[in-house]
Amino acid sequence: MKPTTQWTKGELLANPIKHIDITKFDARPVVTSYREMAYTARTLARASDIYSQMLADKDCAVILTLAGSLVSAGLKKALMTLVEHNMVDAIVSTGANIVDQDFFEGLGFKHYMAPGSPEAPPVDDTTLRNLMIDRIYDTYIDEDELRECDDTTQKIFDALPAGAYSSRELIEAMGKYLADNHPDAESLVATCHRKGVPIFCPAFSDCSAGFGLVLHRVERAEQGKEPITVDSGKDFHEVTQIKLAHPESGLLMLGGGVPKNFAQDIVVAAELLDDRAGGKARGNVAMHKYAIQMTVADSRDGALSGSTLREACSWGKVDVVHEQMVYGEIASLFPILASDAYHRGEWKQRHEHRFSDMLNKQAASV
Repeated sequence: MKPTTQWTKGELLANPIKHIDITKFDARPVVTSYREMAYTARTLARASDIYSQMLADKDCAVILTLAGSLVSAGLKKALMTLVEHNMVDAIVSTGANIVDQDFFEGLGFKHYMAPGSPEAPPVDDTTLRNLMIDRIYDTYIDEDELRECDDTTQKIFDALPAGAYSSRELIEAMGKYLADNHPDAESLVATCHRKGVPIFCPAFSDCSAGFGLVLHRVERAEQGKEPITVDSGKDFHEVTQIKLAHPESGLLMLGGGVPKNFAQDIVVAAELLDDRAGGKARGNVAMHKYAIQMTVADSRDGALSGSTLREACSWGKVDVVHEQMVYGEIASLFPILASDAYHRGEWKQRHEHRFSDMLNKQAASV
C-alpha cells in the first residue's frame, strides 16, 4: 500500500458503490431456514413474516422510516423497488439519506468504496480533507460534487414563491426537478415523485438542503424579498392526515432517531385531533397495527433509537401483537427481508395510495 500522501483524488474515487437488486435473488429459502434457528436469524424471519402480513393487509398504510447512511451503503435500489411495487406508502427519513445521498446520486454523482478498511485506513482523514473528499465509515463522497448538490437545492428553493412549506412539499419540488432535468435518474426521490409517495424529513435543514436554505435566505434578504421557510408543524399535521385517512397502519423502521419517533407520534397526534372533534376516550385512534425495527442500538442508555416497540405501546403508539425488534446491521439484514417480501408477492394485490396527491389537495383547499 502506498504512503497516505501519494494517493490522488482520482484513485480514491475510482470504485463506485453498487446498489443491491433484491429482485435478482430469492431470499425466501434463507428466511425459511432462519425460522428454525435462534438469535437474530429467528427475529429476522419473524420480522419478514410480519412485513408480508402488513402487505397482505389491503387496508394497511405502510410507513418506512430511514436513519443512518443507508443510500450511500448501497440500499437505494432496494428502497426504490419497495416504492415501485406499492410496498411502501409514505417515508419518514433523515435529510442525509434523501438529499445528500439519494438526490445527490439523482444528479448523476456517486458514492465510492474506500480502499482498505475503516479500522486501518490507508489514507488519513486530514489528507482526505485536503483532497476535498468526505468519508462515511468506508465510503467516500466528492465534496466538490456535494457543493453542487447544495447549489441545486438553493436553485429549487429560489424558484418557489415565498411562504411556509412542509419538508414533503420541498422534497416533491426536488423530485419534479429530477423529472424535468434528469428524467433517467435512478433516485428514490424521483421514484416517490412519480408514485405519489410522500417523503417527510422532520430535521430537513440537517443536510445539503440546509445549506441551500441558508444561501436562499441570505440572497432573498439582500434582494429585499421574503424567503421560503420550512414549517415543521405542517410536516407533523400532514403525516398525521395519513393516519386519519387510513386508521390501519404499519411501520418498517430502518434505524431509529427522529424518523422513528416522528412516525410513531402520529398516533398520538391523530388522537388529539379526534379528541378535538368530539371523541374523548383514549384508544379511539388505533395504534400502529404492525411494527418492525432494525437497529444496532439497544435500550441500556435510554436513548430513543434503542427503545423497544413494546415500550412504545405504553405511549399508545404501537400494538404488541405484530411487532419485532431486529438487532443487527441494516445493510446486511434489510436486503434479506426485502427480497423475501418481494418474492412472496403479497404486494401484487396492493394499489397505489398516492398520499402526496391527497395532501396536495388538502393544502390547496386551505
